[in-house]
Formats: sequence, C-alpha cells, structure tokens
Amino acid sequence: MHLLIIGAGPGGYETAVEAARRGLTVTLVTDGPLGGTCLNEGCIPTKTLIHNCCELSLDLKSAQERKAAVVSQLKSGIEGLLRNVEVVYGKASFADSHTVRVGERTISADKIIISTGSVSAFLPVPGAELATDSSGLLNCDEVPARLAVIGGGVIGLEFACIYNRLGSEVTVIEYCPNILPRFDSDLAKRLKQQLSRSGISIVVGAAVNGISECDGGQLEVNYVLKDKENSVTADKVLMAVGRRPNVDSLNLPDIGVEYDRRGIKVDSAMRTSAPDIYAVGDVTGGYMLAHVASAQGLRALNDITGISDSIDFGCVPAVVFTNPELATVGLSEEDCKAKGITCTVHKSFYRANGKAVSAGETEGLCKILCDPDGRILGCHIMGAGASTIIAEAAALIALGADMEKARWIIHAHPTLSEVLMNALRS
Repeated sequence: MHLLIIGAGPGGYETAVEAARRGLTVTLVTDGPLGGTCLNEGCIPTKTLIHNCCELSLDLKSAQERKAAVVSQLKSGIEGLLRNVEVVYGKASFADSHTVRVGERTISADKIIISTGSVSAFLPVPGAELATDSSGLLNCDEVPARLAVIGGGVIGLEFACIYNRLGSEVTVIEYCPNILPRFDSDLAKRLKQQLSRSGISIVVGAAVNGISECDGGQLEVNYVLKDKENSVTADKVLMAVGRRPNVDSLNLPDIGVEYDRRGIKVDSAMRTSAPDIYAVGDVTGGYMLAHVASAQGLRALNDITGISDSIDFGCVPAVVFTNPELATVGLSEEDCKAKGITCTVHKSFYRANGKAVSAGETEGLCKILCDPDGRILGCHIMGAGASTIIAEAAALIALGADMEKARWIIHAHPTLSEVLMNALRS
C-alpha cells in the first residue's frame, strides 16, 4: 500500500515513520522544513527561549543562537527517522482524490493523510498588517522597549513572559473577561495575578479596533474597554489571537472534502468526506496541539492498517509554559456546570510542599475534580513542574481511576508531584 502524507509537522512525520515501520510505502510532501510549526516556529523555539530567559541568560543574542542549535539538532534527528520515507519538498494540491501535484510532479497513492497544520490568524481591524505574528517575534534581533500583545491565550502569554524577562514593558490585551478562556477560571485568575506581580500589564474585556503608526516609528493599539476608547503605545505589536487551518492551496472543493472556517471535517477515525483521504492535526480544528496531531495521525494510520486502539481524545493534557506553569487535563468546574455534572473539588498548595519550599517555588496549587462516585474528572495545576505532573493526572483519568484508589499511590519525597498526592488525599 502506498500512503501519501501532506505536511511534515508532528502529525505528518511521526505518522510517516510509523507507517514505514509497518511496511507501507510512504511519501511525505512538505512545503516547509521538517518538523513543521511545532519544531521551527512554535513549541520548541518558544520553550528554548523560555528556558534561556528563566534558567540561563537574559541575553537575546545567545538565546537566539541556542534556539537555532536546538532546532537544528532536532531536525537532524527527524531526517534520520525518515530514512525509509520518500520526502518531497513543494506545495501540494489535489488533482483528484488519489493524486496530488507538487510542482512539475504528480504523485498518486492508495491513501492520503492531510496534515498541513495551521497559520496565524489576524484580527480584521485597520492596521492589522502592522503587527507581527509569533514567527516574527521568535526571530527578533533586539528586545523592544515596549511590547503590546493582542490576545491572552497560550501563545500570547508565553511571549509576554519571555519578553518581560528580557526587559520589555509588556501589555497584554484580551477580549474575554479573563486570560486563558478555555482553562479553569480559578487558576487563570490566579495566573493573571501572578503575571501582574511580575510586571506584565494585563487588560481583559477589551476589544481591539485598530493599530496605527505614531511619530518615531512606534505603534498605537486602540481598544474599547467598558465603552471607553483606550490605547497603548508599543515598539512592537504581537498578534496572538489564535490560528486558522491551512487549507487554502489544497483544492479541496474539487475532490469532495468538506471543510469550513474551523477546519476539515473528520469522523472518529480521522476520515474526511472523501474516500481514502484522512486529515489530522491543526487542519481539523479542535485542539491545536502537537501531541493531539501525533495521536490523530496514529488513529488514522490504525484505521488504514486495520488496527483498533483506545486513544481517548477526551483526555488531552494542555500546558501553558508561563512562569509559573499552568497545566490542565479533563473537565473544569465550568465544564461540569455546563454538562450538569455534580463535582467536588480537592486542592493542595505548593506552599505546603517541601520540595517547592526548598526551591523557592511556593506559588501555586493543584486542583482535582471528581464526581459523586469519586471518579476523577479533571485536574488543574499552576506551579513549578506542572507540565510534568499533569501526565500522572492524565493517566489516572484515562484509566478511569477513582479517588479511593488514586489517593493511596506512594509518591517519592521530596518531590513536586506530592502536590497531586496531597490533593487526592485532601
């Protein structure tokens, strides 16, 4: 069987590697570097800068050099993994439901997986073109004295923390009543307080209505807050209002693949409306996370090769690499209320954790939700190591663990993971 995959992000290249391991003939088409947005313009570069700013050096030049080295090293690793995969560089468009054109070449396959990812979205306001997206800010060669961030989601807040540490005067402008509108509101409010203490100015409930140039090359972001016109002046403006599926060049209408502004429509096996064509990752909308793309790619490949799996897409951890970190998995209190689920809340605090106290990382808490029968529904953590601790919570939820069983799990001492143990036992 010949499998053609369009897009070389995690959902594309990881699926290609596994498909080749299973004995399929695999062609991977990409119009960008291997690793996609995640490796080259997203997850890895931002985390490298965050690590540099928080642990190593506040020098932007050295941080950029280390970021480039990290990306190069990981890209070389991907090239090695793809040794049994044909990689074709160029932009793909469908000629028919089994054939794509890449430049002068035509490639046909038995099955096709679309994994073209997403691109930065921009608000439809005057002067939007004056702002930069996350890719542009990643490659800045100097620290702006003042940075305005439009959008208080994951991308906006991570960059706000990076440039706040580098010395920028940062203002975040968010349309919703609070930052991180998809996260547990209790922790989002606490994170907002902590970021404000670190010197980041955060304006919520504000609608940006335009960006204009000022004298001296500076930019002015205009917004409405409580029916009043306001503005903030900055040397650089980051537009971080989300991402949209990258489908424009694929020629989908002609091959019967249904999609809308949110992305390509797929079923539970990642099959599109066209026979033998699948779609995974950001291009399908939903959770725009690299690990979700990887899992969806595996689900699609399993369907193609006749393998059943128990991947639970209702149990997906998500992390915000701010300082402190925020991590979540499962249902929030707001989700429970919307679904009519009665839940109880169990909490523990970092200030009572020996490892946190010894490391001077006492800001944060762990919050666990369970139903009346004690089944764990969700976990939300703000604090040091949250990105690692959340994996245990995800495992408990995915395995259907209840509080009675989970509370007796022994944790090493002293470790930050004891905040989860103490929440389970509270």
